[in-house]
Amino acid sequence: MSKLYLVPTPIGNLGDITLRAVEVLKNSDLILAEDTRKTGFLMKKLGIGKPIRSHHKFNEHKSLLDIVEQILSGTVTSLVSDAGTPGISDPGYLLIRECINNNIPVECLPGPTAIIPALVASGLPSDRFCFEGFLPLKKGRTKKFEELKNEKRTMIFFESPFRLVKTLKQFAETFGTERKCSVSRELTKIHEENKRGTLTELIYHFSHKTVRGEIVIVVAGAQ
Repeated sequence: MSKLYLVPTPIGNLGDITLRAVEVLKNSDLILAEDTRKTGFLMKKLGIGKPIRSHHKFNEHKSLLDIVEQILSGTVTSLVSDAGTPGISDPGYLLIRECINNNIPVECLPGPTAIIPALVASGLPSDRFCFEGFLPLKKGRTKKFEELKNEKRTMIFFESPFRLVKTLKQFAETFGTERKCSVSRELTKIHEENKRGTLTELIYHFSHKTVRGEIVIVVAGAQ
């Protein structure tokens, strides 16, 4: 049966892979991966020897129709990203949309994501929140900050360790220095860190240390 599976993979700790994810990957004819090396390492650990094909933001437009034709021909296909759920600030949206347009069933498995653990561990309101992903690097960045200035829901962002302090300073300029915030780093890994406080406190903390790893920033909404 023609089908596309969206399979979440661990964001750090390999023990977070689900039994169902392993089953689906074992029964797939083809695995589409953001980085074939990282996915190959995971598949080796899981004892899965299925063909892996590169599918990332630099080639997804070019390979889209070919992949859809393969699925339509009966190739059971699973899409994975380097970490977490495909399509969340990762490649996947275009393929999912094309599959839906071609009446191909799309099934997303529940599983690892950095968003929810960071939100829940922040201690900030989690009943209503908005996920903003990565902020624009240059064009539209100032406008985006202004758009979020009066956002009342808790806000969640992805950020690189190299831009963390800069982003926290811009948050302070826009939201005020006393706005509550939480920074989660290296979630599920050995050096996991969840630092909570005001923006002033977090700027000081991360300005005085070398920051590494994947970053999730959770910012309280406007009162």
